[in-house]
Amino acid sequence: MEKDLQNYRKSYEKYEFSEKPIPVSPLVLFGEWFVEAENDDSVGEVNAMNVATIGLNGFPKNRIVLLKKYDKNGFTFYTNYKSEKGLDIEKNPHVCLSFFWPNMERQVIIKGVATKNTKEESIKYFHSRPRGSQLGALASNQSEPISSREELEVKIEQLTKEYEGQTIPKPEEWGGYNVSPVSYEFWQGRQNRLHDRILFSKLEEKWKVERLAP
Repeated sequence: MEKDLQNYRKSYEKYEFSEKPIPVSPLVLFGEWFVEAENDDSVGEVNAMNVATIGLNGFPKNRIVLLKKYDKNGFTFYTNYKSEKGLDIEKNPHVCLSFFWPNMERQVIIKGVATKNTKEESIKYFHSRPRGSQLGALASNQSEPISSREELEVKIEQLTKEYEGQTIPKPEEWGGYNVSPVSYEFWQGRQNRLHDRILFSKLEEKWKVERLAP
């Protein structure tokens, strides 16, 4: 099968991103863009982000997860520590996060170092989740092969009965990661593929700001 996509074209014309005024802190700028995306009804899951890790086999791998918190300490998401991404991070904690808000013609790419949240933080978040999601985390050995969908559904049914009227315990291998950024790249689509790209690179406790060629 072959499909020629050479004629797929879109002109980016909604916004521009000039050097001035740019906040000194990239986190402030990220917050401004995030709020604008939240307030744009055309954006779906504004907190959906791509997490890229370097696999144990040497290949990079991307997957979409949901951002659950961001602050001066970094960006937090939750997963199974024994999942493929968890094992990747255990071996190499250098990761890349990317946000793509197509209707706003914007991307943000964040490189950083992932560390595990405290057990207390993970327990607190786990019990804030819908009960079905808690049971799902308990039932699923994430990334491991299973014989069928039915196997998973049977396990969920068993756990539902087992923990009826009780607090569901957080699985030992489930928890959060915090990604501490070392760089942010803000990308704003522009006409004629002359996009605006502003890079923040961390130098000790300060941020270096550069414009990159599109």
